[in-house]
Amino acid sequence: MAKKSRPRKLSVYLYIPNIIGYIRVLLNCFAFYICSSNKQLFSVLYFISFVCDALDGWFARKFNQGFYCLFSRPGLVFLSLLALDIGSHWFQMYSTFLAGKASHKDVKDSTNWLFKAYYGNRIFMCYCCVACELLYITLFLLAKDHNENLTEVVAEASKQNSALAVLLALLLVGWAIKQAVNFIQMKTAADLCVDYDINKKQKA
Repeated sequence: MAKKSRPRKLSVYLYIPNIIGYIRVLLNCFAFYICSSNKQLFSVLYFISFVCDALDGWFARKFNQGFYCLFSRPGLVFLSLLALDIGSHWFQMYSTFLAGKASHKDVKDSTNWLFKAYYGNRIFMCYCCVACELLYITLFLLAKDHNENLTEVVAEASKQNSALAVLLALLLVGWAIKQAVNFIQMKTAADLCVDYDINKKQKA
């Protein structure tokens, strides 16, 4: 009689994305709890949670699961950028569903070169995502108090250390590209949703 252990193992593996997601949430809760008292530990935990985001997505795709998890960043600017990130991805995923595509990263039919380059090259996309998160962590570590102007923090740090200035420049480029992609993604997906509704009404 054939053994049935393999299906059981697979059923356990299917929980891996959720487990990683829960670990990520716990890490963030603790990280933001100690962010004022221990900047270094906060930064480490924050970065680990970012890595977990990539891991849970990878495992979810491996097991053909849908999984999406986000966490908030403090401050009005960061919250606004987070809202843009969430909104643009939601529109992109919804428009992907309407178009009948298998993945929200399928943008071959897009006319925007930056949008296609972002989702068409994993190394480029990884650079932008990592640069964005590392920039937030770096700015958090450089700022001495919560009321400091971020532009002044970057300018002061760049004057004091040339290597840090180069690093910040690279991070800022990746961050800027990611924000631009979010705007493009929002508009492209919204236009597709509108076209879908118009076509549906015309066929009715």
